Formats: sequence, structure tokens, C-alpha cells
Amino acid sequence: MKKMLPICSLFFLLLFLIPSLSVKAAAYEPDFEPVSQGVILVNLDTEAVVYEKNADLRLEPASTTKIMTYIIAAEHISDLEGTMITAKKEVLDRLDGTGSSTMSLRDDETLSAMDLLHGLMIRSGNDASLVLADYVCNGDINQFVEMMNQKAQELGCQDTHFTNPHGLHDENHYTTARDLYLITKYAMTLPNFMEISSKVSYVLPATNKQETRRITTTNHLINQNAEGNYYYMYAKGIKTGAHDQAGYCLVSTAIRNGYSYMCVALGAPSVDENGNSISDHGEMRDSKSLYQWAFSDLEMKTIVSETDTVTDLPLLYSWDQDTILLTAESNFSTILPAGVSTSSVLMETNLPDEVEAPVKKGDVIGTATFSYAGQVLTTVNLVAAESVERSELLHAMDIVQNVVTSTWFIVIASVLSVLLAAYIVLAILYNKKKKKLRKVKKYKDL
Repeated sequence: MKKMLPICSLFFLLLFLIPSLSVKAAAYEPDFEPVSQGVILVNLDTEAVVYEKNADLRLEPASTTKIMTYIIAAEHISDLEGTMITAKKEVLDRLDGTGSSTMSLRDDETLSAMDLLHGLMIRSGNDASLVLADYVCNGDINQFVEMMNQKAQELGCQDTHFTNPHGLHDENHYTTARDLYLITKYAMTLPNFMEISSKVSYVLPATNKQETRRITTTNHLINQNAEGNYYYMYAKGIKTGAHDQAGYCLVSTAIRNGYSYMCVALGAPSVDENGNSISDHGEMRDSKSLYQWAFSDLEMKTIVSETDTVTDLPLLYSWDQDTILLTAESNFSTILPAGVSTSSVLMETNLPDEVEAPVKKGDVIGTATFSYAGQVLTTVNLVAAESVERSELLHAMDIVQNVVTSTWFIVIASVLSVLLAAYIVLAILYNKKKKKLRKVKKYKDL
């Protein structure tokens, strides 16, 4: 089985590969409290976190686990359309008695990896996840799980550990809203991921065991025909999850008026205190409400541009100028409440007292840190806006002045002066004594 490097969607690849452009915006409070235990809402255009609730709390992800399952399968099956995979009886038997969601695979049924990925993401098939894991690792599903954990570490996840590829309950199977955002952000760069996860339904072709059949998404946020008032026309994908211990979970995105967001909502109540099932999907209501709030109350604002002069500093050793202008190394935009002026964003600089020529345009001189409402948004480098040559004459004069006024020079000069004075005094005394001796000798000779 050949491995492949994914052919990435350009837009989402840029989002993932340019973390230097990302910022953490101040988290703003909507006028409602989400019922989900762990929530994060991220603006994908800037990677600004605009809302979070217990975003680093370890929670069971249920079937949102399958986002990572998709990643490992898609990166290790080179031909998704052409690779045919047979579901083994012993693999399907692992789900006996679990009552879990499946795409209704049968023993020895053969279908393409692409069809299995559709069943994985649209119908949340636990059977699809096991069959894919079994195929990728030649029967060793534990190895597949280890690959999931390794990938999580590579993506910077701090509080994630998988024990299976489907998300059924296990106390050692957990993640956080923030980690799941990182995982999903990466998955969005993989081929077919967003296309598959945004489909409301899909017709599986006939196989050696079954006729054609239609599978329908478990995500009511994108299915206007589903029960409940969950449908949101701007939502796309991605994955649901639910079991009693995890509660209701949802990872989704929404795009409107040029803005794009991802919401991860984990642990909405699915059973009450008596163990009775709760039919209301709080995770979907939370996600929809957060999207509506973000699109209506928040907007992108440019805080500083590369062309903006941020400040100036005294300049040494230049013949014809005594200051140098500093600009931001890169543009910085972030999400702010619609009614907030950019003047409300505070800037604190970290700069030297002065700059010495020569200076090249673009040289990093210091930094500027921007904050709003007491929370740091980002730090950008401040660079020289122009190149300035050094005057060698001024530089040499300064060196001489520094040498002459230095403590060591003064001490040495003082010591030499004392020694010189002592030498002169001794020389005078010696000459006087010598003259006196000559007079005494002359007298004796008479």
C-alpha cells in the first residue's frame, strides 16, 4: 500500500502553514451562555479566538474522533477512488452489543476507500472507522490508534489521547475544544475532506453484498430537512458525536460575507440526572447562536499596516539625519466588536534608546505589543523604514571621545601624570644635587 502526501486545498493550506499570521483576539462575551462544557469559536481568516469556554478542559470527543481517523486514512491510502477494501467479519464483530452508529457494512462487503470515508463522515459509521484502520495497518488497529496519537502531537495538541478510531466511550480517550480545532484545521487541508463532510446525503454504489443505498448526515446544522430548529444556511460540515459519557458534540464551520469561522462544541447534555435521553441538541444551538453573534457583532479591523509609521528613534553616526522611522514588519488585522474603534487597541513598544548607523531597510529594531481589554492580541516586529549609511568621521570622533572619557583612560592618564610629575621632581632634585656635588669638588680642588 502506497503512502501519499495530500494535495491540499490552497486556501486552507495557507491557513495552516502560516501560523505567523495568526493572532489570538480578545475573547468577547455574547449575550447568552452556551450549554456545552467546552467551546471554542475561531475566526479562520485570522485564526483569532473570539470566544472560548473551558477550551482546554479534557472531554470525550465521541465520534468527532473520526476527523483524526479521516486524516490518517487519507494520508496513507494513495488512491482513494481506486483502492477497494473488504470488511472483515472479525472487525465488524468488535461493534457487537455497542448499539453504535454504523453505515451498515456487511461481512466480506467490498467498497472503495472513498465510499468508506463518506460513510465515516456523513453517517458517522463506526464500522467504517474500524475497516479503514484495519486496512491501513494490515490488521493492527492498535497501530492505527498510535498513529492517531502521533499525529495529534505533531499538530501541537497538548491534551489529546485516543484509544480507538471511532470514539466510543473510554476514560483514556479524550481531547479538548482547542486541540480538536487544531486537528480539524489540519484536516481541512486534505483532499475531499470539506467536500465529504459538508454533504447532506450520499448514494453508496452497489457492492457485492448490497444494492445502492443513500446515507444521510447526522449533522442537523446543515440539513434543513432534519427535525428541530438547528439548520443554519451558512454552515458547512463537519462532524457530530454523541454518547452518554461525552454528551452531544459538534465541529462545524460557517462562511458569510467574506468571514469564516470554526466552532467546536463538546459535552452538551445528552442525558438528564436520571439517565433519560435529552432530545434537544445543545451543541447545535450553541454553534448556531455563536455564528449568528459573530457575524452580526464582530468585524475585521486593521490595527497596523506595513506602510504605517509606528514611531521614530534617535539615530547616531549619520551625517545628515538624527532620527530614523520605524514601521511594522507585517500587517496586523484582528476581530473586534463592530462598535469598537481601533484607537481602543493599546500599543506597548520594546525599543532601544537609540539606533546606530549603518541601518538597512527592514532591519528589526524592536517590537510592538497590541492589546485590547487587558488581553494581548499579538506582538509584531518594528523595522527600519529606510537604509542609512554611517559617517566614518562621526564614528571615529565618537570612538575617540568614548576612549578619552572612559574611566580606564582617566585612571591610566592620572597614573601617568603622577608618574611624570614624580619623574620631573626627582629629575630636578637630582640635578640640584649634582650641581651641589660639582661645587664641593671644585672647592676641594682649590
